[in-house]
Amino acid sequence: MHVALKLVSQRLALGLLLLFMVSALIFAGTNILPGDVAQSILGQSATPEALANLREELGLNEPALNRYFSWLGGVLQGDLGTALTSGQDIAESMGKRLSNTLFLAMWAAIISVPLAVFLGLVAVRFRDRWPDKLISGVTLASISIPEFLIGYVLMYFIGVKLGWAPTVATIYDGMSLGEKLQTIALPVAVLTLVVLAHMMRMTRAAILNVMQSAYIETAELKGLTMFLIIWKHAFPNSIAPIVNVVMLNLAYLVVGVVVIEVVFTYPGMGQYLVDHVSKRDLPVVQASGLVFAAVYIGLNMVADIVAILSNPRLRHPK
Repeated sequence: MHVALKLVSQRLALGLLLLFMVSALIFAGTNILPGDVAQSILGQSATPEALANLREELGLNEPALNRYFSWLGGVLQGDLGTALTSGQDIAESMGKRLSNTLFLAMWAAIISVPLAVFLGLVAVRFRDRWPDKLISGVTLASISIPEFLIGYVLMYFIGVKLGWAPTVATIYDGMSLGEKLQTIALPVAVLTLVVLAHMMRMTRAAILNVMQSAYIETAELKGLTMFLIIWKHAFPNSIAPIVNVVMLNLAYLVVGVVVIEVVFTYPGMGQYLVDHVSKRDLPVVQASGLVFAAVYIGLNMVADIVAILSNPRLRHPK
């Protein structure tokens, strides 16, 4: 088997194994929580007979191991279960929410990824001069401030004081693309500020690390301009760590939007999860956690595979 294909197969197998282990942790973590699911559904006035019947109906009297493999078997067949509070199919209810979250993350990525690479290149080009110091200072400040605080500040000044964008990011099917983009302007701005800083600083560090190489000095002695050296020689050879940090931040955009969705009342996966956590709807919490884990692990696998294919040293570690 080709070395690259073997390494990619190992990464895929490791990702599936990790997802299986995460599913076990999610199931165990939700089942060891204090309280009674049947009691939380029926309320404090429920009779012991009603509680016993509901536990039997939900399968709560079965051993935990049997319930886990039953749940996992349903997941492998595309059945995420049924919500306890509404009786709706979780996969069907989650589909629209997940598409909304991916829509929000997609536009944040479209803006933040090219901008982060561009600012990283500018910071390297003007290293230790005022553009580099300004970019580094602003990005360091955005990393240090919690995203919910950035959201409330933008909501107050841009949404309330200036009225340039709505403070509640509620989208629905009948809206045009332009209306949706205007509605999600503030949450996209917050997500962009949060992930832009990390990607820009990693891009700068990766390129500066490559700039110490001997072939960069050779290119300088040949009379090439600094921008050409960075763009044609340093940037392509530093692409692996940049791809890794981009994929990690894309995973954050999908998985870590819970706070932003709650702040702006956005109808995505994060808001869906928080609503059902408050209702102690365990099947929804388990399904949401598994979907978030699958997205995070999947994007990390993509980063590893891209790094393997783009870096010969990873394909031939010996």
